[in-house]
Amino acid sequence: MTVRIGVIGTGAIGREHARRINQVLGGARIVALSDVNVASAEAVKAEIAPKATVYDTGEALIASPDVDAVLVTSWGATHEQYVLAAIAAGKPCFCEKPLATTAEGAKRIVDLEVGYGKRLVQVGFMRRYDAGYVALKQVVDSQIGAPIMVHAAHRNPAVPEQYVTPMAIHDTMIHEIDVLRWLLDDDYVSARVLYPRSAALSHAKLRDPQVVILETAKGTLIDVEIFVNCAYGYDIQCEVVGEEGVARLPDPMAIEMRLGARKQNAILTDWKDRFIASYDVELQDFIKAAAEGTASGPSSWDGYVAAITSDACVAAQDADGAAVPITLPTRPSLYK
Repeated sequence: MTVRIGVIGTGAIGREHARRINQVLGGARIVALSDVNVASAEAVKAEIAPKATVYDTGEALIASPDVDAVLVTSWGATHEQYVLAAIAAGKPCFCEKPLATTAEGAKRIVDLEVGYGKRLVQVGFMRRYDAGYVALKQVVDSQIGAPIMVHAAHRNPAVPEQYVTPMAIHDTMIHEIDVLRWLLDDDYVSARVLYPRSAALSHAKLRDPQVVILETAKGTLIDVEIFVNCAYGYDIQCEVVGEEGVARLPDPMAIEMRLGARKQNAILTDWKDRFIASYDVELQDFIKAAAEGTASGPSSWDGYVAAITSDACVAAQDADGAAVPITLPTRPSLYK
């Protein structure tokens, strides 16, 4: 079966996913496109999916009998409405993060999917598909004993001037929030935020860097450094300290050189390059499940938990170092 996919939102990530589906992956093709900027959708049609139909609205695309499954890659504030529409139509839906911009919105998605009685939603937490994280999880699960501590860092070379303090959680650390919970098979119970002195490239509306400290239900203590103006490159680090050993996320492969009286290797500067292979694996997983009328991978529940945790972390940014509790509802059996 070839899964007929419609893409809602044809900006950078939507365009890239459309290219991936039509030119790299197997088992699916792009048959429909929609964007509030019609010219953007028409450009993707011309360049990547010449046989696709351009729809005036995302809702019209979802309702089309020619569409089997939906990719939501539009502006974050629109995700909830399109995912809800896809569930109501009974169509598998891949939604880039965030699932919704509020925990309440994510809960509405969870409730509708639970009521439908079958998983239909996969959230775009692509790090679970990264080869390095997959290898790290295998070691954490089987070789180093119970995790005691995690030291992680998320460093960007620079961010736009409109990037402000809460975005360090919602736009940046959201990936650590999901992948560390998956890595440890654990849930968070509290969050604290501490600030060192501000970096020179920070500004009045951005406290940078910051350190988020998460405690889990099993007692693991996690510290995540978020440094979005580190200047030197895009650098993702993760070290898990277990009862019997320590495991580190491998750096991306790079050629080591001895050049100009220095020993050196290049560091990536673009997040898309760091995780480019994981997007292929992620979407192929979605296509495989969609062919069976369902979804796999990160779920609506994972998106909901990430939203609850993010809200707690943002509250902790203004709590002067005090711990903010993270309370989760009972997980529905659909997601167990």
